[in-house]
Amino acid sequence: MTEPRYLETPNGRRIAYHRSAGAGPTVVFLGGFKSDMEGTKAVHLEAWARREGRAFLRFDYSGHGQSSGAFTEGCIGDWAADARAVLDTLTEGPLVLVGSSMGGWISLLMAKALPDRIAGLVTVAAAPDFTEDGFWAEFDDDQRRAIEEVGHVERPSDYGDPYVITRRLIEDGRDHLVMRSPLVLPFPVRMLQGTDDEDVSRETALRLLDHADAADIRLTFVKGADHRFSTPDCLALIEATVEDVAG
Repeated sequence: MTEPRYLETPNGRRIAYHRSAGAGPTVVFLGGFKSDMEGTKAVHLEAWARREGRAFLRFDYSGHGQSSGAFTEGCIGDWAADARAVLDTLTEGPLVLVGSSMGGWISLLMAKALPDRIAGLVTVAAAPDFTEDGFWAEFDDDQRRAIEEVGHVERPSDYGDPYVITRRLIEDGRDHLVMRSPLVLPFPVRMLQGTDDEDVSRETALRLLDHADAADIRLTFVKGADHRFSTPDCLALIEATVEDVAG
């Protein structure tokens, strides 16, 4: 595994990244909640980009992977700021964003912030507004009280240690919701979703499809695919979808 390079952001965070030179538009992978840029999908897309001679970038949000900071101190606004700093500093020209899970939410925030630079968007099990519509909506009274009084709760995870959900994560998430206001996406959008995803429901994918103001948007369900969406068939579909959008 090659060592990453690092970007010092205006907020004083040290963001680890890998960048491959090539033809544009630059494909940028935005990972999920508590995941990192060494995940199967990110590494697979990087290998595809190198074979095809395409520009590619993957990175870790602060508190994730090899970047600075503690995960429990971060929030959607911080991670969106990290993504914006990466896009502003490390890329030029048009972009194709590939957002996985939380990265789907972050990619939508980037699309709102940089509409003139986005040439296309691919989401994989996109989880917009999940802090509110997932965590907060599913908390019982005791968990909500703990958030307010203790400042955090632990939520079991299928991917390792429990998630520590903080009051800051919940409250900051409310400042970055994308499903409560117009969401204009004036470029090709392709959404991929597994039917056996236990973290992001089919209904979430359909809500995003219906909510987005986009002339060229398609949602593809893969029967039997789970949230990881990392089987050989799923990886091949992501690759083909990104290639189609990137042109």
